[in-house]
Amino acid sequence: MPKILITGCSSGFGLAIAERFVMAGWDVVATMRTPRTDLLPHNERLKILALDVTDADSITKAVEAAWPIDVLVNNAGVGMLNAFEGAEMSKIRELFETNVFGAMAVTQSVLPQMRARRSGVIVNVSSTVTLKPLPALSVYSASKAALNAFTESLALEAALFDVRAKLVLPGSAPTTEFGKNAVARMGLEIPEPYSEFVHDYLTTLRSSSECTTAEEVADAVWRTVTDPQTPMKVPAGADAQTWFRETGHPVI
Repeated sequence: MPKILITGCSSGFGLAIAERFVMAGWDVVATMRTPRTDLLPHNERLKILALDVTDADSITKAVEAAWPIDVLVNNAGVGMLNAFEGAEMSKIRELFETNVFGAMAVTQSVLPQMRARRSGVIVNVSSTVTLKPLPALSVYSASKAALNAFTESLALEAALFDVRAKLVLPGSAPTTEFGKNAVARMGLEIPEPYSEFVHDYLTTLRSSSECTTAEEVADAVWRTVTDPQTPMKVPAGADAQTWFRETGHPVI
């Protein structure tokens, strides 16, 4: 069976993706900064490895331990919700280190073996916030827009060697650990002129009837990996599909 390596599997999307592929009989390498063996049911096809996507040595060790890798899913990410004026530059840099440079570093470590075999799939988990501008998400949106541009250009290079690079774009997931952590990473106190606006916006996000579940993201990744005909950008979740329609993107 093919082997898939997934980053950021300690909760949410990554955990659900790992479960989806294990249940399908794949060899799964689920990675997380601090490995926990209690998160996924024991399975002989499952390997749990330590991987910090911001640490070059950690990436090298994980990739060597997982060899060979047929599919890479760059899912590890962090969020931030705040008016830009209240975002600390140190936290902005930390966010880009994970969401952009981390995905690039892991991809660069895995791509040579895929190129040599002339086979492989790279799926980068982005976000529908890149489809239209939203308030209080300027930093997060910028990081995911960078990930999109990277992936679209990478796809052209990788195609020379029969390697596919694709994007999965989840919708809003405010009740997941990721969504909760995004609020926790607000950094400085919300600047007073924006305070009411940001809190009202956060309330709106949490009360939305349409949101994305981890299982929907796992399903979107599964389709992207197993169906070569999927478009470059694949929506995950009812709200993501709505945004795709509103912005003229194809919905599969």
